[in-house]
Amino acid sequence: MYIKMKLAFKIFSLLFVLFAQGISSIEHISVTWESSVNLVEHESKNVSIMLSQELNHTSVLYLNTTSYSSKNGKNPASYPQNVTLVPRSKEAAAIEVKAINVGRSVIRILTEDKDLRLPDSPNLRVFVIHSHSVYILNIVIGWIYFAAWSISFYPQVILNFKRKSVVGLNFDFLAYNLLGFTAYGLYNIGMFWIPTVQNEYRQEFPNGVNPVQLNDVCFTLHAVLITSVTIFQCFIYERGGQQVSLIAKVLLGASLLAITILLIVTACGKLSWLTYLMVFSYLKLAISLIKYLPQAYMNYRRKSTDGWSIGNVMLDFTGGSLSIVQMFLQSYNNDEWNLIFGDPTKFGLGLISVLFDVFFMVQHYILYTPTPQIPADNEQLIADESTS
Repeated sequence: MYIKMKLAFKIFSLLFVLFAQGISSIEHISVTWESSVNLVEHESKNVSIMLSQELNHTSVLYLNTTSYSSKNGKNPASYPQNVTLVPRSKEAAAIEVKAINVGRSVIRILTEDKDLRLPDSPNLRVFVIHSHSVYILNIVIGWIYFAAWSISFYPQVILNFKRKSVVGLNFDFLAYNLLGFTAYGLYNIGMFWIPTVQNEYRQEFPNGVNPVQLNDVCFTLHAVLITSVTIFQCFIYERGGQQVSLIAKVLLGASLLAITILLIVTACGKLSWLTYLMVFSYLKLAISLIKYLPQAYMNYRRKSTDGWSIGNVMLDFTGGSLSIVQMFLQSYNNDEWNLIFGDPTKFGLGLISVLFDVFFMVQHYILYTPTPQIPADNEQLIADESTS
């Protein structure tokens, strides 16, 4: 009996070892590399190929260009057609990329090795630029206008709090802002966090880069929160009988109805979720075109900008102006002027926003200059002097 139990234990141990070896043999080794590199003309760089664990055999990666663009029509980067991965090393190889001329190139990396698992988007994007300094300046400008736009919501909240009144702040503007930022936030969340949408985007644009980053998500969520706070102030402070106009109610209601209908259509499989989310981005663009009009018209009718924070306008002007400057610098650095003229919607909306800010500044500082309020004790002093 003891011998039989000992024999059974040995057989079980052997089967366990064989099973464990089988599991380890089908475990894939993940391959990673930098998703993009920035080079200036005639510069070269070795892009390291990293493995999640060491290989026990030699393997090969194959490289080919799926798309490129440059002013002279030639591929702006050169690289080897294949790379050999050496065994017993987590840094298995390096791809030497050489910059030839300004432009961009998308390199697809593939393998026939079944043991290797490549990224969902197995691309290496090479951007050949005029100057690293301009590239860094672009990043700095991006963070400055991101900060300016983020802070721009607070002067209005502070002004409302100090005045204990929202008279002079147009409610249509707030309603449009809330719907616009909510729509844009849902678009950003879907593109950044939902795998189904990300997979649909990769299938639709295999050489593209997800346009939504974490700071885009944070900005829109913050914008919705602060806009909601401003709307809450409209319920607790003096409002002077203001309310959302009938035109705004109709437009907002039609937008929500269209979104609901499209949601049902998408849930039934007639539209992709990516297409549905793109509708939210178009809605945000449309709202950005009209949202300033009610406030500008209200200022004109009142012949005053009291209650409308000029600090909000100045910060928005700063952010909008810097975003346009960034677009020009990026276009120059990459020799891709279609970043501006190829996407007139984005450029046009930024320009319209800046022009409205200029118009509000003209209203505030030239057309409807605020009358300085004289303290009561000074008024009495002036009255006494005039009678003496």
